[in-house]
Amino acid sequence: MNARKKHVIKMAHQLFIDKGFQATSIQDILEYSGISKGTFYNYFSSKNELLIAIFNTIYKDLEKERNELLIGQDPSNIEIFIKQIELQLKTNRTSKLVSLFEEVFVSNDDDLKQFIKRGHLRMLHWLFHRFIDLFGEEKRPYLLDCSIMFTGILQHNLKYDAFANQSHASIHKVVQYSVDRIVKMVNEVAESGDQLVQPELIDSWVPVCKKLDQSFQQKLYHAALALKKTLNHNEEHSQHIELLDFIQDELLQSKSPRKFLVDSALLSLKTNQLVLEKIELQKLEQLVSDFFAQIEE
Repeated sequence: MNARKKHVIKMAHQLFIDKGFQATSIQDILEYSGISKGTFYNYFSSKNELLIAIFNTIYKDLEKERNELLIGQDPSNIEIFIKQIELQLKTNRTSKLVSLFEEVFVSNDDDLKQFIKRGHLRMLHWLFHRFIDLFGEEKRPYLLDCSIMFTGILQHNLKYDAFANQSHASIHKVVQYSVDRIVKMVNEVAESGDQLVQPELIDSWVPVCKKLDQSFQQKLYHAALALKKTLNHNEEHSQHIELLDFIQDELLQSKSPRKFLVDSALLSLKTNQLVLEKIELQKLEQLVSDFFAQIEE
């Protein structure tokens, strides 16, 4: 995305916060961002498409920051999860996402409503797989139910804490309290064996990735193999060879590839000077980037 288009998105976002989405005209956006009507329509087919671009920009920045919190950390560390949830809530607040969502829901635009719905499902998908990190595969059958319950608990706790405490409301306190409750609920639900929603449904609601073509698999295999040949098979380099194996397995075998772990593995590979100097590392990084870009489509 070029700098000018980013500027328009930023200016329009501020206008939507100040005036509201419905009350802001395209002419307002042209004047505030200093562009012509032709430039606007070169970037966006409508004001609705511009709003979707704003949401996508916020989501991508949030995902990047959320994943960065996990780099070099244990995914099962519940304190990291709490920081991720707090980050999301603070992003929602500073970006005024809730008020923008409310405007979409009262509109008659089905495309916008479907986009918001997909965004909520993506959040649920992320939450479900983070719960697997936190609570283990053995509790998977109950973790979609628990993810759904957690979103409701958190939403209502935030609402009524703000109502009760007003300016003294604490995001951290609410998140900590809500997480403490869901930890106990996960154990109780798993012990009872009760299940409401089949967890396999989440991947049909949010298809993680299109079927990988043979070309991608071959390119990934050859890039990894070339880097392995660079490394001597001794103890000093065995960890880096294991990292290459992990990246292949995560992209080709995992039902829900974890970008933060792949990014962390690539970062560790770059500490090896032999690998860092190889063009194959750049090829591998590009393959990884293309893979996750496909997931986000």
